[in-house]
Amino acid sequence: MMNKKRKAIIAGNEISELYTFQLGGYEQKVLIEGKTGELPVVVTLHGGPGTPIPFSVGCRGLFPEFTNRFIMVYWDQLGCGINNHKIDERFTIESFVDMTADLLREIQKMFPHNKIYIFATSWGSILSAKVLERCGDIVNGVVACGQIIKEVFLNEEVFTALERSALPPQKLEIIKKMDVERITAGEMQLISSGVRKYTEGYVNKSGRKAPVGTIIRGLITSPDYSMKDFKAVMVNGYRNHISLWKEILKLDLSEALKRTKVPYMMIQGDTDIVASTENVKNLVESSQNPCLQYSVVKHTGHMPGMDMMDRVFNLLKEQTENTSNVDNPVNI
Repeated sequence: MMNKKRKAIIAGNEISELYTFQLGGYEQKVLIEGKTGELPVVVTLHGGPGTPIPFSVGCRGLFPEFTNRFIMVYWDQLGCGINNHKIDERFTIESFVDMTADLLREIQKMFPHNKIYIFATSWGSILSAKVLERCGDIVNGVVACGQIIKEVFLNEEVFTALERSALPPQKLEIIKKMDVERITAGEMQLISSGVRKYTEGYVNKSGRKAPVGTIIRGLITSPDYSMKDFKAVMVNGYRNHISLWKEILKLDLSEALKRTKVPYMMIQGDTDIVASTENVKNLVESSQNPCLQYSVVKHTGHMPGMDMMDRVFNLLKEQTENTSNVDNPVNI
């Protein structure tokens, strides 16, 4: 059951409603929440694929610091959470870019006078980079943490970190011999768990931790989530799915990001080797594109902790305050 404080936050929001949209040909539920209709809109694109954390449809009333400043759009991407669905080889990166573009167009129709921004995390940063090629005229800015550019997991930084770690040598040899074309779900699990357990590539032990317990309790008591939806935050339609990951491992977004024409801020953890912070630095410094910028958060890996989320919030404020965010307010 929700506590009184959360109920009061929801009641105090002018906008707090669950909508159903057709995205990429699939009916999907999206939560939209904000203090007033005059605020800039922030569309959240979560990581994974298939991990709608920290922002999800189950978060109504959980993040007043965000909903007091922005109209937040929470979307559990198809295959997880409230939009759980079996994800098989028919689904490609472009399938999810289609859905993201459809969502942005729906939001533009609802808020035709508001500025629209994207906050993306990890896998979501692939979608934010690629959707700008279709909907660059809709989006006024992007803040992405853990930006994926290229060489995810299978790169020299990961190999070197694992060589210096306590990872058993036989497992390291398996990882070094992995073939992108023939990689299995088990092999992906091996390298992911190796980075998570033996390095600070995912989580930096010195950084301030995200309030995971608070978020989990919030999702369990969400007015929008059933227990089935809550379980599908982690165990969902992406289980044992590998074809999307094969695409991700071969991906190179360097040229797409260099061409961006809207402010695009990439926030990286200083020990992130999953989505290489070094790759992000090199890209920005070589691009000569003033729209493309990066910021490094100390004592942070690929997974956002409190320091990362504080930086995200402040940079979203900076982006949205640089221009007027609404021409004529719209009431919905």
